[in-house]
Amino acid sequence: MPDLDELIAWAKERVLLLALVGFSGGWGICSWLYRPLHPTPGVLTPEDPRQGPPSEGPSWNFREHRIVPLANFEIRARVLSSERYRWDAGAKLSPIDLALGWGRMSDSAVLESITIGQSDRWYHWRVSSQPPIPMEEIISNSANMHIIPATPGVERTLKDLRVGQVVNLKGWLVRIEGPGGFRWTSSTTRTDTGDGSCELVWVDEAGI
Repeated sequence: MPDLDELIAWAKERVLLLALVGFSGGWGICSWLYRPLHPTPGVLTPEDPRQGPPSEGPSWNFREHRIVPLANFEIRARVLSSERYRWDAGAKLSPIDLALGWGRMSDSAVLESITIGQSDRWYHWRVSSQPPIPMEEIISNSANMHIIPATPGVERTLKDLRVGQVVNLKGWLVRIEGPGGFRWTSSTTRTDTGDGSCELVWVDEAGI
């Protein structure tokens, strides 16, 4: 008969094994649910983002910060990439960035020649040889957007997005002012590049 210590050790091994199997299975299901989509070639979202004239409207408080609207904003675009953030200075307000494309940057025939990624609040792309469309068009028809969900429901919708889906967003381009001189300001044009060129979007409505 095995002694008590041997039985305890055996039980611990089985619990650990079951936990690992469960984790692996859960990770596999999660990966399958959020796998990228691969639409057939063709422009999915031909229209440009719609933006009101720049003007500061009445501000409001959100999570110990001040939100200052700069222009109303609406976009229908293809999800090129998404990245969640938990630990940087803006994560409390903007837990997710979306790289979005419209016009020919929503066409699978164009995107198959472009490698797209995100890191450190940046969206980056590269091509192995000749760009499939002019570089100026890649820049003006895609953008990295720092998303501030207005409600938990909007946040859930955005976190459930899959690469390749078309998303509709409606809200505001904003500036954030916070404790300790914290300041984060949206771009208000689609043609800029480099530091400060990303949109900071307060999203009231989101739909897939």
